[in-house]
Amino acid sequence: MASITLSKVQKAYSSNAPVIRDAHLEVGDSEFCVFLGPSGCGKSTLLRMVAGLESITAGELRIDGQLMNDVPPAQRRVAMVFQNYALYPHMSVYENMAFGLRQAKIDRATIDSKVRRTAAALQLDGLLERRPAALSGGQRQRVAIGRAIVREPGVFLFDEPLSNLDASLRVQTRIEIARLHREFRRASAIYVTHDQIEAMALADKIVLLHAGAEMEKHGSIAQIGAPLDLYHRPKSRFVAGFIGSPKMNFLPAIVFAIDAHGVEVELTTGERVRAQVNGAGLRVGSQVTLGIRPEHLGLPMNRPGAQTIRCAVRLVERMGEHSYVHLEGGSREGGAIVAKLPGDGGVARDDRIELTLAPEACHVFDEGDFAVPRLH
Repeated sequence: MASITLSKVQKAYSSNAPVIRDAHLEVGDSEFCVFLGPSGCGKSTLLRMVAGLESITAGELRIDGQLMNDVPPAQRRVAMVFQNYALYPHMSVYENMAFGLRQAKIDRATIDSKVRRTAAALQLDGLLERRPAALSGGQRQRVAIGRAIVREPGVFLFDEPLSNLDASLRVQTRIEIARLHREFRRASAIYVTHDQIEAMALADKIVLLHAGAEMEKHGSIAQIGAPLDLYHRPKSRFVAGFIGSPKMNFLPAIVFAIDAHGVEVELTTGERVRAQVNGAGLRVGSQVTLGIRPEHLGLPMNRPGAQTIRCAVRLVERMGEHSYVHLEGGSREGGAIVAKLPGDGGVARDDRIELTLAPEACHVFDEGDFAVPRLH
């Protein structure tokens, strides 16, 4: 097992702005940590710095307490699974999996035992004599994972390993990776992806990185936490908008009142909504954004006193047991709202409806992009 600690780590190329800014995080023994974020946010660069494939401009990287800034990759007790598999095409599955052990001068009997035991766990034992060209994409990925497992590293590093697979194979391989991590729990894992479904399914801890027009935040860590922490308690509008599908609805508002129980905001349409939040840092008249997830909106269903917003239905998308209802409302500017409703939603295009929302489901973001925490 190995723990990983990054302290104020930065990465910059020549005189350009940093691509990784002041990264500070800890990955515990046996923990499955996912680096998540949009394309270009620096998550693969951060992974490569842990692997030793990228140098560190500033800060410290420690594995099991030992400083690793200048330690060569081969001496870091890490094993990496690449996006493009990186298998040797002229070698068999057995030879690909055994290659690293042979380079380390391990005896033949030990190599054979480790390769065959790992191949059996990955359901590759019938394919050991084949070459990569004779394998499917999923089988090649399992060979790449097996090559990392036989080395018995302290840390597994996965760089978007499922991006080349089709949708059904991604699900199957994701299940396989989760199972393998449970079986080989002695190693920590860092997994890079831009797919939040992968992150939510696999992670013990998610590290979400910033990207976008705000260059002073680009490459910095937006939030660290368990998957449901990021979903239910986002620290910023960026986090709230990235986590969740469909994404969170954002409506412009002004703080109308603050009391011991939370805050009441007024939408630009004049409707008022109470959010069960801590009003610290807010003041009456502040311009804020009200965030509501699509699944937290519903039809009144004879709920006396429920707070509502009025909307006009523009499109209904039936998706299995739910419908995504696209609406206009909550803003004079005509901003779109999406509600996730059961069945066909009970509504049709051009209907004018009211949607209920619970105070505890509302998030308030001030102008500084800070999510005011909810009261529980």
